[in-house]
Amino acid sequence: MSRTVIRGGLVITAADEIHADVLIEDGTIAALATSGTEAAAAWTADRTIDATGKYVIPGGVDAHTHMEMPFGGTYAADTFETGTRAAAWGGTTTIVDFAIQSKGRSLREGLDAWHAKAASNCAVDYGFHMIVSDVNEDTLKEMDLLVDEGVTSFKQFMAYPGVFYSDDGQILRAMQRAADNGGLIMMHAENGIAIDVLVEQALARGETDPRYHGEVRKALLESEATHRAIKLAQVAGAPLYVVHVSAQEAVAELARARDEGLNVFGETCPQYLFLSTDNLAEPDFEGAKYVCSTPLRPKEHQAALWRGLRTNDLQVVSTDHCPFCFSGQKEMGRGDFSKIPNGMPGVENRMDLLHQGVVDGHISRRRWIEIACATPARMFGLYPKKGTIAPGADADIVLYDPQAEQVISADTHHMNVDYSAYEGKRLTGRVDTVLSRGELVITDREFTGRAGHGVYTPRSTCQYLI
Repeated sequence: MSRTVIRGGLVITAADEIHADVLIEDGTIAALATSGTEAAAAWTADRTIDATGKYVIPGGVDAHTHMEMPFGGTYAADTFETGTRAAAWGGTTTIVDFAIQSKGRSLREGLDAWHAKAASNCAVDYGFHMIVSDVNEDTLKEMDLLVDEGVTSFKQFMAYPGVFYSDDGQILRAMQRAADNGGLIMMHAENGIAIDVLVEQALARGETDPRYHGEVRKALLESEATHRAIKLAQVAGAPLYVVHVSAQEAVAELARARDEGLNVFGETCPQYLFLSTDNLAEPDFEGAKYVCSTPLRPKEHQAALWRGLRTNDLQVVSTDHCPFCFSGQKEMGRGDFSKIPNGMPGVENRMDLLHQGVVDGHISRRRWIEIACATPARMFGLYPKKGTIAPGADADIVLYDPQAEQVISADTHHMNVDYSAYEGKRLTGRVDTVLSRGELVITDREFTGRAGHGVYTPRSTCQYLI
């Protein structure tokens, strides 16, 4: 039996902050004891890690990533190997990626393809959601089978007609199935039919620069789709999780539904908390770096998103990590913003950016852990194995230096992409050491992990329902 003790740190979970030592046995947390007590002093171990002056926090759970995702004639630049290594550098020890059903194909075929991409390549643990892009009787039956084997969430799109788009009837049928089998429907809520009209009109006017991506994907079309998704879920009696919420009007729709006691949940992403349409408008096509959907909004939306995180009208911060290099990929959209691959890098930056939210007074330390670790684990059936520091949990633990200062830069990040969305941003706080199931993957700012350490993790159904 291998034993590790982490001594002298401030253990922070979603519920508590306590100066405690942590005992790890064979990859699992065995016990916690107040630092300096006889009980803690009596522990013996093969390895002792000094956490004096540092936070000891659960490994992050990023419930929204797209490694190696095909999109717009190219592929996301991070593989499961490079993307999970970058996740580890950023203090994230579990990702939930999206397997894709192609039109005319089965869910099983899509899931098997993603298993093949990830197997033996991941530095940290991983699970899968299933993108449902072709709702039919066979698909609905397959949803039941996937829930039984630990793929318990299904993503649908109200955007991207001709690619992933589902109409209201298809969405309703999938929601009805989820209501029966315990699955959670995740929704990309934008009115894609209306957006396509606005894209066509903008291009006809010669409005081709990246900033127009944000102007045609209007906040009202995000809030309209959010409202419609909520009502469809209400008709079906199904829970709903709205991904990458960016607009204050959409937050208001979620808040109203939650005030009615509905199982409706919202996720936002760091890019919406820290970036804005000012970035999309950067000259010389630099704005293409910030093209994602839902799009960045004017700065005034940021305050509503932070408030939603404080009031729990938004429950989770994920990254929607889907990186495309500026050179050769984002540049595909020169002269036509609609051809810019949608997506931004961020899996390495999420925990640090949210800690900056603590430093800036937007959220508390425990809320930081709640929205980045505990709630995503509960939302997607991984808790208490993931998302907390407690006896019986996986020893996914981060030693975090709250005083360290850093400057985000593509020169020093570990994501496989040629730019940083946060280039030059100064942050207080930095990941120091990371354990995944008790194994050191980042040791004093050195990568000591390996591809293949990360394992596929089946999930139970949503543990966050009211």
